[in-house]
Amino acid sequence: MPALSPLRTAQRSLYICQSCRQHLRARPASSPLFSPAQKRRISKGHVRKIQEAEREWRTRAEHIEAGKIKPMLEVLEERGYINQTVGSRQDLEHLLTHRRVGVYAGIDPTAPSMHVGHMIPFMVLAWFYVHGYSTHFVLGGFTASIGDPTGRLTGRELQAPSTRKANMASMHAQLKRLGASIENYAGRRGYVKEWAWHRSLDNNVAWWTKTSARDFLSVLGRQVRIGPMLGRDTVKNRMEKGDGMSFAEFSYPLVQAWDWWHLFQRGVQIQIGGADQFGNILAGAEAVKQMAKESHEYQQSLRQVQLVDEENGIKVTSDPMGFTVPLLTTASGEKFGKSAGNAVWLDPELTSIFDLYQFFLRTADTDVEKYLKLFTFLPLAEIRALVQEHEKDQSKRVAQHKLAKEFVELIYGHEAAANAEAEHRQLFNKKLTLGDVAASMAEARSAQLGHPGQPSFINPSLNKYAQPLRREDNAAVHVKLPRSLVIGKPLSHVLWAVGLVGSRTEGQRLINAGGAYIGANADARGGMDDALSFTPAKTAAWEELSKFILDEKVLVLRVGKWRLKIVDIIPDEDYEASGLTCQAWEALKEARAAEQTSEAAEQTAT
Repeated sequence: MPALSPLRTAQRSLYICQSCRQHLRARPASSPLFSPAQKRRISKGHVRKIQEAEREWRTRAEHIEAGKIKPMLEVLEERGYINQTVGSRQDLEHLLTHRRVGVYAGIDPTAPSMHVGHMIPFMVLAWFYVHGYSTHFVLGGFTASIGDPTGRLTGRELQAPSTRKANMASMHAQLKRLGASIENYAGRRGYVKEWAWHRSLDNNVAWWTKTSARDFLSVLGRQVRIGPMLGRDTVKNRMEKGDGMSFAEFSYPLVQAWDWWHLFQRGVQIQIGGADQFGNILAGAEAVKQMAKESHEYQQSLRQVQLVDEENGIKVTSDPMGFTVPLLTTASGEKFGKSAGNAVWLDPELTSIFDLYQFFLRTADTDVEKYLKLFTFLPLAEIRALVQEHEKDQSKRVAQHKLAKEFVELIYGHEAAANAEAEHRQLFNKKLTLGDVAASMAEARSAQLGHPGQPSFINPSLNKYAQPLRREDNAAVHVKLPRSLVIGKPLSHVLWAVGLVGSRTEGQRLINAGGAYIGANADARGGMDDALSFTPAKTAAWEELSKFILDEKVLVLRVGKWRLKIVDIIPDEDYEASGLTCQAWEALKEARAAEQTSEAAEQTAT
């Protein structure tokens, strides 16, 4: 085990700008590079902590070799995280066992928020973090301006600089919160933070603004051959089946490789990415491996580490390595994401916490065990016990409830998870009552859900008339609608107005298929209390819908098994005065304005 890791021995960057070089040449040979005031003192206590951490790591490696504890790679494999490895599996296992290496995963801020699909590589980082490795979250502020061409036949739309900056700021804050949330979640699952735990958040803009074209081409460009790059599937598919490829997109793997090279000099030897990133990781590993052969200060640090390893009889690779994780896909195999139009966002303005809970609650029985392994820190034995309990009565969805609560707790905390679970059980209890509905609406008003001045299913950070990024996942349960959008209107129109369907035609098809339900007062059907029961809508006619208006101001609608809307019907004047709006309301106002214009024209003509 090395006395000092590369992370601590590599004191300076390899690259110095031209003006700094001239300044250094002008200094007297005896002049120190740094003034005493600039030097950072390392206390004896700090050195002792480093030595203690190294002893603990050696002991851990000995226990792994003796079979007393599982190797890190095996822990990840058991939970289903390993898809493909870059480099041999044996080298990767030895590296993770004997060296406290740095590990990183990155994300380009091409949207204002992360989504659930991004979480699998970040969950791997979380596992590395709680096992003592140096973990690095990388925000691709620079690479987002280029756009990853992987898996695309067309180029990405160019975003305005203001949009890119807003996305970058939003996702940077989100990643900071995620790091803290992971630590809190791990603590509640029995992991005790140690001194050697390390995580960082880097934006690659930081080093790209200091990188000259000369450095990039002379250091990296000389190591890369055009032939293998032209042979990549991404390039061939774009050239043969797509709309061609820009030089910027063609260079994306090189730009990503430079990111890794910058991190590699800080001891970050492993990169993690989604299954579609295997080509980029492989290209980056080859480029970094070639650059690392050049004579530079970090190479000397690596040699020192290797010498210490050899003295201890340990053979560990110093090459860059990586692996990919499985992609989160739909039941049909489609990738989740912004481009696919089915992203489930990790921002409560884009996907409410309640709807995030609902998303995982809808997990198929065949997927729930896999998701529990991927998205939680629950021990495997506990997961197996949950699945066994679930199989006794799948209708109770015991495993799905646990999955949903654990994931919401991971992202938003214990209190948010408990509230989402309680709201679900209140709204979807078989004995849902008018009292429950009234209490839920009162709670929503007191908490000011739905953002004043905005409909609950439109992101309040965007234009108030903009369409939601994903209709299915932006909707809150409580919705206010003006009387003109409900009274006298067919059910298909109301379903569209509250955001349960994308159009009136879709609403009619849903009604015809028996997929739309209306909450009915059981008392009116011979019951003895105020319990609600859901009745399949047989027709879209208003005459049928009017029978289900509760207390002349509340309508409860449901689509499928879990998507619920509690509609608070208010006067048009109150709706307009509060600044609320939705697509149906705007369409109604436009129709009224057109009618008034037509009437005025007729009066003028007469």
